[in-house]
Amino acid sequence: MSRYLTTENLTLVGILLGGVFGYVFPQLAVDLKILGDIFIALLKMLIMPLVFAAVFVAVVGLGSVERLKRMGAMTIGFYLLSTSLAVLMGMTVMQLIDPGSSAPAPEHIVEAKELVIGDLILSIFPSNLFASFASGKALPVIFFAVLFAVAMLYVTKEKRDTAKLFFEAVNDAMILIASWIVRLTPIGVFSIIAYVIAKEGVGALLELWEYALCVVLALLLHATLTLPALALFIGRFHPLHYFSQVKEAVLLAFSTASSAATIPVSMDRAEKEGGVSKKSAGFVIPLGATINMDGTALYESIAVMFIANLAGVDLSFSQQLLIFITATFTSIGVAGIPGASIVMLTMILGIIGLPLEYIGVILVVDRVLDMFRTAVNVWGDLIAAKTLDRFIDRD
Repeated sequence: MSRYLTTENLTLVGILLGGVFGYVFPQLAVDLKILGDIFIALLKMLIMPLVFAAVFVAVVGLGSVERLKRMGAMTIGFYLLSTSLAVLMGMTVMQLIDPGSSAPAPEHIVEAKELVIGDLILSIFPSNLFASFASGKALPVIFFAVLFAVAMLYVTKEKRDTAKLFFEAVNDAMILIASWIVRLTPIGVFSIIAYVIAKEGVGALLELWEYALCVVLALLLHATLTLPALALFIGRFHPLHYFSQVKEAVLLAFSTASSAATIPVSMDRAEKEGGVSKKSAGFVIPLGATINMDGTALYESIAVMFIANLAGVDLSFSQQLLIFITATFTSIGVAGIPGASIVMLTMILGIIGLPLEYIGVILVVDRVLDMFRTAVNVWGDLIAAKTLDRFIDRD
């Protein structure tokens, strides 16, 4: 019996019951919105410590400034390139299909934040780190985490190892707490869906098939066009042949929706079948499971623009540019566990100024889409390992 009472199955039940409850008892559904608010608050609670610890551990894990310059800069540069292309692909497909644009206009039109380049650049540099933590500003926290980690590479190995061990423990603890909160998803999604149905009607949910099609299509295009192009022109290897060698890792990622759980298989297939050196696989793939989230970044960009459509927000070019920047950089530090991207989505919506309650709408199909985007995440890591192995000294 317990095998049927999984979080995924209970979430599906919560979605169905929430829809019925919101339609039959709209006033009570509005009153019970506090349950969904608590669920969202718990997710937001994890954002800053999770991002800080994950980025710090990833950089300190390089071991030395020289290794950071050689392997780290090259790897992170490639990851930023592939992630940027993924977000661009997602936003392009979203513009073409435009799901949610025909949804009924909400009662209250939301005003999204405009992007001012000067303010964006200034916001990267924190004048008060604790204020950035408190207000949920991700970019200054990421900047300080990188700066702090680089400085830690200059201290004695004993002190560096102590700091690394501490933040590894923090990172592990945040992932564990995230897994606990994910178990509350059935309750949270019941409350959110019931509230959305009570306030907006069933029209918002009718757009989900277009949204899901948009996400899957963009992921497939990135996996079959963008990443293979990087393999051909930068890595100088045949991506189809390489996929046949490492496909077990990609299929495992699809079935588990966990890039972290796939790391051992990815490294094994890349080394034994894909011809990637142990040094490259051992560095690039674990680092990629932390900071290289092509599929997640692509999904987040589409999800934010879809929610903007549902909220009746007509995004300007500067606002879309802000989505591109935040989706690219906030994908760094996403924990490689099922559902963790929802934590990052709450942060991006907060940065753009969009309502968080619409997260409940996309949670209806999130578990299935999570499988697709995780498979793309892992495929991107494997492409990166093979590509960068061409440049990393094997000796």
